[in-house]
Amino acid sequence: MEKKSKVLIIGATGRLGYHLAKFSTEYCHPTFALIRDSSFNDPNKQQKLQSLSIAGVTFLKGSLEDEGSLMEAVKQVDVVICSIPSKQVLDQKLLIRVIKEAGCIKRFIPSEFGADPDKSQISDLDNNFYSRKSEIRRLIEAGGIPYTYICCNLFMSYLLPSLVQPGLKTPPRDKVTIFGDGNTKGVFVNSVDVAAFTISALDDPRTLNKVLYLRPPGNVCCMNELVEAWESKIGKKLEKINVSEEELLKKIKDTPYPENLEMVFIYSTFLKGDHTYFDIEPSSGVEGTQLYPHLKYTTISEHLDNLL
Repeated sequence: MEKKSKVLIIGATGRLGYHLAKFSTEYCHPTFALIRDSSFNDPNKQQKLQSLSIAGVTFLKGSLEDEGSLMEAVKQVDVVICSIPSKQVLDQKLLIRVIKEAGCIKRFIPSEFGADPDKSQISDLDNNFYSRKSEIRRLIEAGGIPYTYICCNLFMSYLLPSLVQPGLKTPPRDKVTIFGDGNTKGVFVNSVDVAAFTISALDDPRTLNKVLYLRPPGNVCCMNELVEAWESKIGKKLEKINVSEEELLKKIKDTPYPENLEMVFIYSTFLKGDHTYFDIEPSSGVEGTQLYPHLKYTTISEHLDNLL
């Protein structure tokens, strides 16, 4: 049996990081998690830490700001996966330097887990949200560090629970706003499933130095399809309110950052088509459900059932 890579998870107490660590142990990888000292005393994180410990995860004390602890952790593993929040992506710069100096890492999976930052068409609206991720990519590539970038587009926990209605927490049952013509397709993936695809990819030579895109059948849909699916489930037609591209752009520009982020992502996904406007080039990218057809995943329809 082929030896499994040793994996370091950074951000293991977050939603995605927790699932990454759990799947890593489930797939029999010796798994380590870099944990801040303060996290051990945080009541919001103690249950996750206990669960990860029971699963067999080894905790290493340290942080992304502490070069010594980073070097000590990196030297113990073959693969590093970072899943810190998007607003903190530039905090990976020291980690990248340490990985390069250590010279032992076979694969680095940086904190992306969204739309492809190099394909974004909204750079004038997103307050450098995507350009920061692209900056991290260029540092990794310039350092000659082996990588896989995970582009899962939108998590199901974001926008989908409101049926893509800014400001709402639950799907509407009377009237719904359709942005643009409602025909541009976006992609939603459950965070648990993103973790399973990521761990499946970390030792796979087919994903080395490539982007792993997730476009699961059943999870690629436009607003019109989404609304139609919801109407079918609740047995009721909703009143449609159409908002044009110009109207949405005006609302985005009139609303301060970060309050306008939901609308920015709606514009990116369902008007500009940033998830789906391009074909995946085999020389630089692969699609996860084609590589790992055995992996089960939650569909949009199944997720909507849970919102009834």
